[in-house]
Amino acid sequence: MARKIDYENVLNPEQMEAVMTLGGPVLVIAGAGSGKTRTLIYRVARLVETGIAPEAILLLTFTRKSAQEMLDRASELSDTRCRFVSGGTFHALAFKVLRNHAKALGYSNNFTILDRSDMEEVLRTLVPDLKMDGKPPRFPKRGTLANIISKAANLELPVEELMQSEYGQFMEVSPHIQTLGTLYGDYKKTHQLMDYDDLIIRFRQLLMEDRTIRNELSKRYAYVMVDEYQDTNCIQADIVKWLAHEHQNIMVVGDDSQSIYSFRGANFRNMLDFPKIFPNTKVIKLEQNYRSTQPILALTNALMDFAGEKYTKRLFTKREGGDKPKVIDTHTEQEQATYISNYLREAMGEGAGLKDFAVLFRAAYHSFELEAELTRQGIPYVKHGGFKFLESAHIKDFLAHMRVVVNAAETVSWLRILRLVKNIGQGKSQKIIQWMKDNRIAPYDLAKWPKLGKRDIGLKSLGALLERLSPQHMTPVEAVSQVMGYYIPLLKERYDDYPRREKELEKLAPMAERYGKLGTFLDDLVLDPPGSSADLAKGAQNEKLTLSTVHSAKGLEWPVVFVIWAMEGKFPSARAYNNPLDLEEERRLMYVATTRAKDRLMISYPGSEVSGWSGHSPGGEGLSSFITSLSPDVYCHESGKTRPYRKKQGYAPRKPAWHEQKTAQTVESSSQPFTQGDRVRHPAFGPGVVSKFLSDDKVEVLFKTAGKKLLHLSYTTLEKI
Repeated sequence: MARKIDYENVLNPEQMEAVMTLGGPVLVIAGAGSGKTRTLIYRVARLVETGIAPEAILLLTFTRKSAQEMLDRASELSDTRCRFVSGGTFHALAFKVLRNHAKALGYSNNFTILDRSDMEEVLRTLVPDLKMDGKPPRFPKRGTLANIISKAANLELPVEELMQSEYGQFMEVSPHIQTLGTLYGDYKKTHQLMDYDDLIIRFRQLLMEDRTIRNELSKRYAYVMVDEYQDTNCIQADIVKWLAHEHQNIMVVGDDSQSIYSFRGANFRNMLDFPKIFPNTKVIKLEQNYRSTQPILALTNALMDFAGEKYTKRLFTKREGGDKPKVIDTHTEQEQATYISNYLREAMGEGAGLKDFAVLFRAAYHSFELEAELTRQGIPYVKHGGFKFLESAHIKDFLAHMRVVVNAAETVSWLRILRLVKNIGQGKSQKIIQWMKDNRIAPYDLAKWPKLGKRDIGLKSLGALLERLSPQHMTPVEAVSQVMGYYIPLLKERYDDYPRREKELEKLAPMAERYGKLGTFLDDLVLDPPGSSADLAKGAQNEKLTLSTVHSAKGLEWPVVFVIWAMEGKFPSARAYNNPLDLEEERRLMYVATTRAKDRLMISYPGSEVSGWSGHSPGGEGLSSFITSLSPDVYCHESGKTRPYRKKQGYAPRKPAWHEQKTAQTVESSSQPFTQGDRVRHPAFGPGVVSKFLSDDKVEVLFKTAGKKLLHLSYTTLEKI
């Protein structure tokens, strides 16, 4: 039973206009915290309320989770049929369409999606085919090769042109990389593979070249909405144009001031150019902010006053009160970490929860010193940004066993699982794969390899596993269980830290339970992978402080936000000074960081850590020019010089529940002098901090330059500093 919504009482006038404008092109400029998601939810409800079939509505977002949450909310507000609205990502929509129409492009409808690390592996195997004369002075690593080829595809630039602007150090080998790109394309076609870039490029190709398919999709999706339009690239903007080409019923929502993904090919000009593509566009600005206090908005508005090309907007709020943002000179990096940790300790002592705090930074490595200090003080945290669950070797090895069952032609996965088998090297793996291909051997007949010897018992075990995985009725969760039984012994042989890796593998079972078909489960893992460590441990993050790169914090909010390392050369990044457009994006990145704060905003910088970039900061002592260019009226400047945290004598604050589990661990053995949080030095890895103990003789250390390392104390030299 549908419920009638009193729109006038739940929406402000601008939101109301966006919700009630159903036909024709609409561009909604939605400032940070202005109720963008709310507007989309109510517009979905309104469309269904007016009698439009839910299946005729398409909602495109950048994560499947956000689309699902919006549709669920619309269903709760109005009509349960809102759940039948088509919602998802550009890549998911492209995949869905291509699954039915890939033959029009010369592909089988059963093609496999190639994820990023598999792309790198393919490129690595193709490099020898370049037959370069002698060894070039310098050749890019496979990750860089993937970046070059992917970004050139997204920006639709020749490889050489992209390299000239961004990878000048490799120009000598640019012809070889151009050839590699061609070989890579041929390889994908031969093995029925599409990578992420192919999905949207091929989808656009279908829309442009096949009028029948275009008309079919236009009739199917008579009303199109796009969230976060500022993050689209030119290919995605073309997809939007062609999807709405016939009916023009298109609404895009976004904020040009929050366009921060140019490194992925996103083009903030898509927002500015939308009215040119759809000439009768109605432009609606959402400027009333429901998140932050007015003093915080005064600073964020002032930040964007210095931006170049933009849609001018002035965020305001009806919230009263609030403190001015603080700009804090902590003098040194260590004191910056101590200042924040002490602040958190005091807040917790007054009853505040860690989930209400976030520390944001320009680059993931900026938080190292803070992580060390938090560890020393026993303050738990979860870090967002740079987490690559599906790119971990053990996860990829595990999934590869199921991928070859779904697509027997997937050479990359075959190479992964065969190299795990004893006595099977690279050469023998290639011969086995070629034998299967030439003779059309099914995966479960692997053990019939003619050259199978007595020492190849591992190959028989692998063949037996693939046979167990082959039945059509095998559910994803059953498949995960089968592979787990086979793979765990191999995991324990290969990795000293197998307990951690085994726990990560265990996260796959609950994910698999949501699916009925193995192929769908594997496809969705690639299309919508977990984005952070918190995604794998739901609920636990509520008890922890959030550390995050600004890119990973977009769309989120916290009552109290710290933005650290606000210094020239750090934020903005030193590299941005080579290109005015990059510097503009750094400003937008600072805007995104500061607009995450609801009640309190603190911007810190270690002013004594002055570098050659301090000359760009007329305010002195290295503070970011984004801040020094602002009027002093919009923030309070203060010193944050601190002393290390010490518990007051005679004062024992009540310990929160999490403290019982997170207090520093000490190895009981009298021969072991280390405790959790100790600063140590390793002869190869340099300085670090003891983060945890796995046993009496195994310790995990977080090194400043080498990252996390598991060390056997019996076989290593570790000096306490």
